Formats: sequence, structure tokens, C-alpha cells
Amino acid sequence: MEKIKVGVAGYGVIGQRLADGVVKQEDMDLVGVVDVAPTLSIRALYDSKNPYDLYVVDDSMKKAFKEEGITVKGNFDDILSNVDIILDATPGGIGIKNKEKYKERGVKAIFQGGEKNEVADVFFHGYANYQKGVGKDYLKLTSCNTTGFIRAVDCIDKEVGVERVVVTIMRRSADPGDIHRGLVDVALVEKVPNHQAVDIMLIMPHIEATGVLVHLPITHGHLISLVVTPKKKISVEEAIKLFDTHPRIKVVEIAKGFNSNTALFKYARDKGNKRADMYEVGLFKETVALSGENLFFTINIPQEAVVIPETIDAIRAAIPMQTDGNEAVRLTNKYLGME
Repeated sequence: MEKIKVGVAGYGVIGQRLADGVVKQEDMDLVGVVDVAPTLSIRALYDSKNPYDLYVVDDSMKKAFKEEGITVKGNFDDILSNVDIILDATPGGIGIKNKEKYKERGVKAIFQGGEKNEVADVFFHGYANYQKGVGKDYLKLTSCNTTGFIRAVDCIDKEVGVERVVVTIMRRSADPGDIHRGLVDVALVEKVPNHQAVDIMLIMPHIEATGVLVHLPITHGHLISLVVTPKKKISVEEAIKLFDTHPRIKVVEIAKGFNSNTALFKYARDKGNKRADMYEVGLFKETVALSGENLFFTINIPQEAVVIPETIDAIRAAIPMQTDGNEAVRLTNKYLGME
């Protein structure tokens, strides 16, 4: 079977991980990546043993790359002529402008959670609403937090149904290396409801959701506590078993050293994962509890890599490569090493 040709627009925190994720898919080809300047990420890519083909938005940008000794294969129009679909990981507000180019060229696109909502035909999640994305031209992921906790909520929902979710997010203030926010010794609270709680209802409209978000002066991971109201009774043991069998949820134990966001980051780094990335959300086993009939648990969101599997699922839906969601996520998981 001919492989699907994929391009990545924007080679930043998410874009570089999307490119790596596509390369791991045995039924996809990465045509190249697009960026506007010879950033540290681009320099690291070019200095690696296997750099991806690099494209610029327009030819006027080639000079800056040439001065750095970085080879440019072509421009945005060139890559759009050679792909079936683009993964747009550009900064918020740029993707919706790029959409006009994609429409002109008849190229499908997947957008990330930071882009404006109106860019998409469908808000997408590989497990929770795969069928709604099948054959659509423009899909949009939810944020890293929403993408991650939907896995856990959907896991319970498919087993016993879910009526209501209350979400408390303890959010990292910036990505590693960012200095523009400068939060130090502060916990900044946003008004209720946070957008992540609202966004879950775009994917799972049968669930009522609300929540609060608190920014913390950390850079690795978000911690999210959820209170889930099931439609049928479920025990702690049954819930843990469901979580433990989910390929994109890693159940970890505080007693075994997994006691923080940084413990999970260190685990991934010591394990040898590239950039210390984890595709799975970490679910702390000792936090799973019942309050009346409500199920309570806490998860860690590895914000830099968590959306990669669902973005790959979106490619499979949009083309469409698979019309069956179970088969699609199985293949994504297989190629990403999450079987």
C-alpha cells in the first residue's frame, strides 16, 4: 500500500515531536518540516545524523538558513505540492491563516489545541470521537491537558457511563527553556470554568464538566485531579484495572518513587526516551478513591508529547486510512511503542 505523505508546519516544541511520531508510523512518510528561522531546534535537527528535509515559508527566508550552513529543500508551496496532509503546529493564530493555503491546494490539515476553534470541521480525539473525524478535511486537537484526561474519562465512560466531571488543573507556567512568563513563587488562579473543562464537552457533549486551573512555577508536566460521577457504580479496583489496560495511561505508584511530575520526567529520561518524552499520561494509583459514588483520581500530563498519538490518529481519520477507530488507535499505539 502506498504510504500517506505528511508534512509538519512549525518545528517547535510540538512540531518536532510530531515529525518524530510520523517517522515511526510504518504506513506514513514524512515529506519534511517547515519553519521560518534557523532556531535551536532546527540547528539540533540539522546537526543530527538523520535530519528531515527542511522547507521555508517563502524564499526570502532562505538566506538566513544559508548563512548558518543549513540546507533548505524548498518553500511552503513546494511541500504542499507533495503532501496528502499537513500537521500545523504553528503558533496560535497562524494556523487559521495557513488554512487558506491548504484550501487552495486541496490539502487536508490537523491543527493543535492553541489554534482558534473556528479553524476546524471537528474537534477530535482518537478514543472518544474518532468516527466524527473520518473523512473530514480539517481537524483540531484539544489542549494537552484535555487530550490527556479525556483518555481517563473515556475509559470510565465506555465501561459504566459518565454524567459529570470536575477538573482541577495544576498547570506548568511555561515549557522548559521559556523565560517570557517569569512566574516565581506564585500560584496564579484562573476563573471557573477553565477552557479545558469546557473543551471536554466539545468532544464528549453528553458529559457535564467544570473546573479550575492554577498556574505553578514549574516547567515539566501538569497535574490534574478529576472527580468523575459515573452512571453506574464502579469500585476503586475496577477503575484501576480499566486504567491499567489502557495503552495511553501508565498507572504508577507513589510508594515506588512516582511521587511527582518530575519523577515521571526523570523516569522517562532514565529509560532513554528521546527528549525524556512520554506519550502516556501517568495515573497515580494511590490517588484513586471513591467519595460517595464519585470517583476521584490524579494524573500527570507530559505536555510536550501527550498530543502526538491523538494527532497521528487524526491523520488516520481525516485521509481516511482506517474508518474503524479501534483499528486506527491500535496501529498508532503499535508504531509508537505503546502496545
